[in-house]
Amino acid sequence: MKKIYVYEPWFFIFFGVFHLHRIWGLVDREAYAVFWLEMMENRGMFYFVLMGSLTLFCIMGIAAFFRNIHYNYWWRWIYLLGGGYLLFDLFAIAAGLSFWHELLLAMFDVNGAYWNWIWGGFIFMGGAVFILGCLLWKKKIMEVKICSIRSK
Repeated sequence: MKKIYVYEPWFFIFFGVFHLHRIWGLVDREAYAVFWLEMMENRGMFYFVLMGSLTLFCIMGIAAFFRNIHYNYWWRWIYLLGGGYLLFDLFAIAAGLSFWHELLLAMFDVNGAYWNWIWGGFIFMGGAVFILGCLLWKKKIMEVKICSIRSK
């Protein structure tokens, strides 16, 4: 039987908000780039809390995908593909892989003609994922109501 786990809507809402914060990058390129580059360089408490949260959510999502391999919802593929990418991204940053560092520096080049395309794409993805999370939350609430009605 297909089931939406209680954390799943929050997974998508969290990642949606995380990607939507990039609107700041379209408004103030310099401040946005400096903030993230310094955060990745200095690796303070905020960095480790954020990266730990992202890692935990990805692992939970990938586990949910494999736990329900025979009766997955279509959106659980996002866990496998997006979560796999993000785990690699976090690993590459933590391990200091030089090619990944160069890619990140290029992404945060405030003079790049591609700036709006990159960050606009993340914002679009964030909006879509946020909406998906809200729809899953609504569906989870309905699932709980149906289960409580059946148990009466």
